[in-house]
Order: sequence, then structure tokens, then C-alpha cells
Amino acid sequence: MALKSPVDFAGSITSGQKHLGCFGTPSCNRSRCVRYGKKSRKHQLATRAISVDRPQLDFSNPDWKKQFQEDFNRRFSLPHLKDVIDVEPRPTTFSLKSRAPLENVNGSIQESWNGYVNDDDRALLKVIKFASPTSAGADCIDPDCSWVEQWVHRAGPRKQIYFEPQCVKAGIVTCGGLCPGLNDVIRQIVLTLEKYGVKNIVGIQHGFRGFFEDHLAEVPLNRHVVQNINLAGGSFLGVSRGGANISDIVDSIQARRLDMLFVLGGNGTHAGANLIHEECRKRKLKVSIVGVPKTIDNDILLMDKTFGFDTAVEAAQRAINSAYIEAHSAFHGIGLVKLMGRSSGFITMHASLSSGQVDICLIPEVPFTLDGPNGVLRHLEHLIETKGFALICVAEGAGQELLQQSNATDASGNMILSDIGVHLQQKIKSHFKEIGIHSDVKYIDPTYMVRAVRANASDAILCTVLGQNAVHGAFAGFSGITTGVCNTHNVYLPIPEVIKSTRFVDPNSRMWHRCLTSTGQPDFH
Repeated sequence: MALKSPVDFAGSITSGQKHLGCFGTPSCNRSRCVRYGKKSRKHQLATRAISVDRPQLDFSNPDWKKQFQEDFNRRFSLPHLKDVIDVEPRPTTFSLKSRAPLENVNGSIQESWNGYVNDDDRALLKVIKFASPTSAGADCIDPDCSWVEQWVHRAGPRKQIYFEPQCVKAGIVTCGGLCPGLNDVIRQIVLTLEKYGVKNIVGIQHGFRGFFEDHLAEVPLNRHVVQNINLAGGSFLGVSRGGANISDIVDSIQARRLDMLFVLGGNGTHAGANLIHEECRKRKLKVSIVGVPKTIDNDILLMDKTFGFDTAVEAAQRAINSAYIEAHSAFHGIGLVKLMGRSSGFITMHASLSSGQVDICLIPEVPFTLDGPNGVLRHLEHLIETKGFALICVAEGAGQELLQQSNATDASGNMILSDIGVHLQQKIKSHFKEIGIHSDVKYIDPTYMVRAVRANASDAILCTVLGQNAVHGAFAGFSGITTGVCNTHNVYLPIPEVIKSTRFVDPNSRMWHRCLTSTGQPDFH
């Protein structure tokens, strides 16, 4: 891929450029997502247990496991500054034993403190041994569902670092859309950098735009500036989308003399960060590019969850509860709530599960029909007849195949979705009018209210951990990596492995089965 190709300010590749992977665009190969037609559904469910990560292997070869693990280890090896330039490590300045960063010039460390992570520490990426490819949620390498260990690098502070903290200039940039917790991560990155002894920390305003818009000056950051920014939603540094040039961004990084850049964003942003990392390596710059995964959709591969998701689910409860009260109080009331989720239905599924009041949950990964004996509208009739009201929760990307497509894209290169919420509202009203049954439809769209709120306690803790580990990773000399939580463990992952595709709700997973059990909805086919 040419590094000078344009990317948007959120980092995603613009129209016409070769993709590193899938970023929620229409061209994505949704091999892990059941986007099947009605006729092929049974076949798809039977075969989807084979992992999307499976390499081209000859399973008749008795050494196939060894080949797979060698390939896996190669793919998940973390890029390091010493891969391309000569850098010498020095003992860390990070210690919780001291009131301030260690000032000892020889960097002697008290061996009694075991708070450092060994470079050879690993965490298991997958921990369930499935007995059969037909087990719920099975994710297998081979058709026999053999157990294969997959280890990834553990995150945390190292004893050896590759930067002199007093000389470091670090930058922080927030890209894409808003997300609860952005300010928490900014704050924690600054506090941790200062713990190492970094004095020069700046914020880049309004995403990647801040690298080349002359009127967007760097924002000096320190403990006093960021102390209370976590008490508000949004981004202290601002966000933006639009077109930028990788070479120009790296030129700006050089001109600003940045040694570290922390990039907060989703799949598209990480794609941009990886291109910046590759260009820095091409120029043999001693610059560490570290991502922090941000998306309320929770749709980044390999991660247990991303920051902002828990808060979004919690904020969605208020909208669902309001719709429930409206529907329950009206004669033949139908509450309809549309939540965020362009291609992944995690918010809608978890919000439906946590509310306990939702009768119908519709997500992008599971196609549905509106009309006919097995359609959503017929089930609504049944709900009105049996309980007198109904509550529907739908993801914004659900049912797009039922709507007219404009093929227009936003500044990030994402297809502009048709409004499934308004479409459902109109279809429900007209359907009940046609069959002569009174209905009272209340439609609520809390999209921007959900993402603009302050992070809740759960997300605030996650943001704290991610921010700290991002700094630890940069000082350890890694670049082109992101930090996240895999199977409850904090890890570092090479960016290309997390941007291969969007993460989707697995319709064969236990969580989706739990949602169906909770709502009691049938198969809408």
C-alpha cells in the first residue's frame, strides 16, 4: 500500500484506495458475520465455526499445528524501534516506590519491587476448548476443532525503556466521532507520562486535521490542565473527520519533533495510525505510534470490549425505559428505540438484555423480514393481542437491505445509512392501519445523547488502564501497536491484526441466544 495515499481524519482509507482490511464499509468481506440470504442460512450456520484467522494449511500434514503457531507468532510479534534503528535501552524511570520519577542517572531499580512485566510474558488469546464445530459460538482452526494455543503479549511497564524521558515530546490525538471516556484516556496518558518524567506533552486539536491546519495550535498538557477533564463528556482536544495525507502528517510529526504519538480511535483511525507508523519506519524515525481502541460499537477485533461501550449501554437504558413507559401507558402502545451500531449490534443486544423490557431486538448481523407470516409486523400483532403493548430496539445498521440505498459516503468513507428507525415507524403505522387495529407508535432516537455523556465507573477504570498501558508500550520501544483487554488480561496487539475486519455479533454465540431467550422473539424469516 502506498503510504502517501489519503486517509480521513478518523484514519480510515478514503474511497478508491486499497484497504488494509475492512472498516465497516460496504466492501467488507463479512466472513464472521451472518449476512446470508434466506436460502443459504442453514448452510452458513453449519460452516461459520471455522475461524476467520485460519491460514492456508494442509490439515493432513501432522505438523499443521506447528505451522499455524509459527505463522501466528509471526503475525502477533510486536513491531519495535530496534527493528529499523539502533537504539539502546536504559533502566526505566517508572517506579511506584518513589514520590517522583527516578532521578538516579544509572537507573538502579530496587529488585524487591516486582511491578514490571517481562517481555516474554504472554496471555492466551482464546481460552475455550470447543469439543465440536457445532458448539454454540465455536471458533475453530481446523474442521475437527482441535485446541491450538494462541499467545499474545502482555501489557504493562518494563524494566528497560528506549527513550530518555527528559528529552521526550509526546503528542495525543483523538480521531473520529465522540465516545464516552476520551477525556479519561487523555488524562491518564498525561499523568503516566509525567510519572516517567516527561515534561513536554501536547495535544493535537481536532484529529489528524490538527497536523496541517495552521490555525490549530498544539495544546500544552500537564497534570493541572487535565486534572478535571474526565468530569465531562466529549473530547478536550476535539475530533474531526476528513481527508489528509500520510506523508504530510509524518512531515508534521518531524517538524514538531514528536517522539511519541498516542492515537485514540476506532478501526479507521487505527488504519491511519498504522500507515503513519509504517512511514515513520520507512524514514527510520525514532517515533513510537501507539493506538488506544475507541468505539462505543465495541466492534474491534480480538478485544473483550472497548472503552465507551458500557457507558453507551447504560445511557441507552434511559431511552429504552422512556419508550417502555410510553408504550405501556398507551392503548396498543408500541415503543421503538434506535441505537448506534453501523455494522455491529453489540450496543443494541446488550441494552436489550440489560433492560429486560425489550420484545424485539434487531441487529445488522441477523437479517429479518417485516412482512409475511414470520415477519416482525406479524409478531407485533401477536404482542398487541397478548400483552397490549410492545417494545422494539433496533441498531442503526439493521435492515439496510430493506431500504433504498443512496451509495453516498461520509467524510470517513463510511456509507451513509438509510434511517431504519423512521422506516420501521412508518411501516408499523401503515400496517396496523391497514388491518384496522389501533396503534400508538412512539419513536426515540437517542444517538448523540448516548455518545456525548461522561464515562461511567466501569469505563473510567478501563480508560485508566488503557491510557497507562499505552504509555508503557511507547516507552518499551513498541510502535504500530494498540492496547486492549483480551480474556480479562491487558495485552498489546499489532495494529494490522485488529483492523482486518470489523468485529460482529456472532448469531451462534451464547450471548445472542441469551438475548433471544430474554426477548422471546421468533426467527423473523
